[in-house]
Amino acid sequence: MATLLDRLARVARHAARPAGPDLVTKAAPAFALYTDGRASWTSRDPAALARAGYQGNPIVHRAVRLVAEGAASLPLVATGAGAARAGDLLALLARPNPRESGARLLETLYADLLLSGTAYLEVVSLDGRVAALQALRPARMRMVPGPDGWPVAYVYTVAGTSRRFDLPPPGAPEVAPILALTLFHPDDDYAGLAPIEAAATALDIHNAASAWNKALLDNAARPSGALVFAGAALTEPQFDRLKAELEANYQGAANAGRPLLLEGGLDWKPLALSPKDMDFVEAKNAAAREIALAFGVPPLLLGLPGDNTHANYAEANRALYRQTLIPLAARTAQALAGWLEPAFGPLDLEPDLDRIEALSGERESLWRRVEAAGFLSAAEKREAVGYPPVPGSGA
Repeated sequence: MATLLDRLARVARHAARPAGPDLVTKAAPAFALYTDGRASWTSRDPAALARAGYQGNPIVHRAVRLVAEGAASLPLVATGAGAARAGDLLALLARPNPRESGARLLETLYADLLLSGTAYLEVVSLDGRVAALQALRPARMRMVPGPDGWPVAYVYTVAGTSRRFDLPPPGAPEVAPILALTLFHPDDDYAGLAPIEAAATALDIHNAASAWNKALLDNAARPSGALVFAGAALTEPQFDRLKAELEANYQGAANAGRPLLLEGGLDWKPLALSPKDMDFVEAKNAAAREIALAFGVPPLLLGLPGDNTHANYAEANRALYRQTLIPLAARTAQALAGWLEPAFGPLDLEPDLDRIEALSGERESLWRRVEAAGFLSAAEKREAVGYPPVPGSGA
């Protein structure tokens, strides 16, 4: 199939032919091509963004894995009055189903939140007790609103077969079959806004810069040129033969530096790009930093240059935990505890900060200050560092 430029070139050659035997012109054939300059953007639906981002962009892929794996690896601990009876719940979260570990399930949950803005967990009950938890794909789930607008059921469809999960009324003694976790969305009451959607523009710029650089390398790292014919317009067979010879013998990186043999009347005019035009490195780095910003990952941890907000890698690593991983894990743990409260009773779940190696320096400093505070009792010191009081000891 002929391309647009092929068709326009044929129009120009036909326009250059004299209209009659008595008409003579010295004007060279010319045509103008205008475009409206519209950018091509990736569709904003989660599936398209996941393909262009997580499957096709190294910055998005690494940022999602860094956040999902890091948050899933945070140990959870039960606090408050219900800590003594949290053993069964912690055991369930450590091995939620026979196919995967707790870290693997949470990693899937966090990745769904980052790529879709919404994540779903299903509870499997046997003989009235919670036996397993498993993640469900957000793209396959549909929410059924009730008369008041709140969800009353969820419908999960796989391979044309649908399964309905009816939600119990608020305050019911049984565990709801589905837990829906969402990130805040200003324009949607039910679906969450994924970080990858906020970074979609930067994602397209980064992918486009990579594609441009690849095309430039395939063309011997220089732009194409123009063949100028000094004589009359080329005939159709001459144009087709010349185009086929250029594509077969001179296009691509394998033919870089190969001399071009021209017939009489043909002249090659190379087109040059300025160093600024060819410098896509900074444009890619700027887009990559915006992607990292949307996911809450310090650019330094992704190997991106030009970021001076962190003195060193250790400081950036602490910022990742404090600003991204711990808040994400804390809100998820709180949602899990509230969801499973009918089965395990009221209790508080939160990340165990004492077991996070990246924050060990901060915790050690806190312990030293609390220990040096002689005006605090033992019970007050335990409370200050986040430990529950010792039962029956008054401390």
